[in-house]
Amino acid sequence: MTTGQVCHPDRFYEDTNGWWVVKEGKAEILFPSEKDVFYNPVQEFNRDLTISVIKQFSKPILEEKGVQPEDIEPGKPCDKGITVLEALAASGLRSIRFAREIGGLKQIIANDWSSQAVESIRRNTKHNDVQDIIQPSNNDASMVMYQHKKLTDRFNVIDLDPYGTPSPFLDSALQSIADGGLLCVTATDMAVLCGNSPETCYTKYGAISLKTKSCHEFAIRIVLQCLEAHANRYGRYIRPLLSLSIDFYTRVFVTVHTGQAKCKASTSKLGHVYQCTGCEALATHRLGRVTPHQNGKNFKYNLVTGPPVGRTCEFCDSPFHIGGPIWLDPLHDKLFVQQLLQSIKDGEFATEGRIRGMLSVVLEELEDVPLYYEIPRLTNIVKQSQEKLTVYTSALLNAGYKFSLSHANKHALKTDAPISFLWDLLRRLAATKNKDLLKNLSPDSPGYKIMSKPAVAEVNFDPHPHANPPSREMNLVRYQINPEANWGPKARSKTSIIPEKSEKQVRNQGRKQKASNNDQTTNLVSKKFKCDNLSNLQLQDQKS
Repeated sequence: MTTGQVCHPDRFYEDTNGWWVVKEGKAEILFPSEKDVFYNPVQEFNRDLTISVIKQFSKPILEEKGVQPEDIEPGKPCDKGITVLEALAASGLRSIRFAREIGGLKQIIANDWSSQAVESIRRNTKHNDVQDIIQPSNNDASMVMYQHKKLTDRFNVIDLDPYGTPSPFLDSALQSIADGGLLCVTATDMAVLCGNSPETCYTKYGAISLKTKSCHEFAIRIVLQCLEAHANRYGRYIRPLLSLSIDFYTRVFVTVHTGQAKCKASTSKLGHVYQCTGCEALATHRLGRVTPHQNGKNFKYNLVTGPPVGRTCEFCDSPFHIGGPIWLDPLHDKLFVQQLLQSIKDGEFATEGRIRGMLSVVLEELEDVPLYYEIPRLTNIVKQSQEKLTVYTSALLNAGYKFSLSHANKHALKTDAPISFLWDLLRRLAATKNKDLLKNLSPDSPGYKIMSKPAVAEVNFDPHPHANPPSREMNLVRYQINPEANWGPKARSKTSIIPEKSEKQVRNQGRKQKASNNDQTTNLVSKKFKCDNLSNLQLQDQKS
């Protein structure tokens, strides 16, 4: 992308040698020309967050080896440090930032399939003086990981940031990550994960996606389920540290552990989701159940009975869609997130404001409540006007239920209250304002069937002192503000360092189209000739 298109043109300049330089963090990346620049400033948040996570993750590992991370100068290799693989490195910006901003690294392998990309990595590692840490690799990403399956060769950290789905790389990644190692995975195919193509989602992730208002958290849980499934094949399992839906992608940070016995608990972490096709009520159903054994030492693994819903919805009589399986256990390790938030120093990252805001919301999220509802959607179903957030949250707290917001959706409401209470809340709220509950509702609509039933639960709308979450009260930057026009995912990297097209490319440009046009012209002439012959024969017959 060029300087006229980006939201941070001050990061781009042409040096005295004619190279175009991009600056981010403590790294500088060289490109041959302005039009060859492959850089997405919106992804700076992803890179900043990843650096902070790796720093926090590596602290106990280094301390166990007798190394104090604060004493290690970034940019210098550490013999007792950790090893990192960036499997799809492109220009090498991420690896170079790792090398220049994270202390205690032994080696980083920056791999890319493109020889032109690897040439760019070599040039930029030398320019940033980190060639002692970064080892460029020109190979297939999966093959690099398969070559490091040996226990002594495995990586402490693997970063997978592909264009689209990470599925083709997960099998090799989960075999080449060290026990307790950190796996950082990005998935940008959100349309597939969010229900636009459930069949494609199943082929890529082994789960059916649903079109639901909680689709962004649903996407995270599909990715985690996919990671767990791949890990289980090799007697391994995952533990999520931080799982986020960010802008146009999901980003998950999980540690990978080995243990056949603990793999048996995976069925209790996964489950299906039932979504009403009318009122969009959600119900989850785990694949298995773990209970303590009578001896108090072991666990029993049992099948579950079900399903948790009837053939039709009890609120609107509509049938259900079934999605999943998805990850139903917590998305985050709250202790790790708390330590991560405390570790971020003022002025350390350009996006630190948003990192702090998002991590603060993560800490507030209910751990034991998968998925969420959107308040605007619930009020739309029953055709009632939407009130302030604190009206709904006060009612939930006054009734003894818990609630939280979600980092994945600014309209989200996570609560342990059943959906029946939420419908009662909306009925009571409409009644307090003397509104016609059935106004603007078609008799056949889900909203009519819901609002025509009497409210059962008592609802108290008195303001509650904890109705406004702290992150909201402090006006933290919790959600992305559009930084530029057309700021979504960019085109796939071409990793080209050749400024102009070769002579052969120019000569063959549009060759097939030209040939096709010539064939059409020939056919037209031929048909016209046949018509003329036919006309001459007809004239001769008439004369005779």
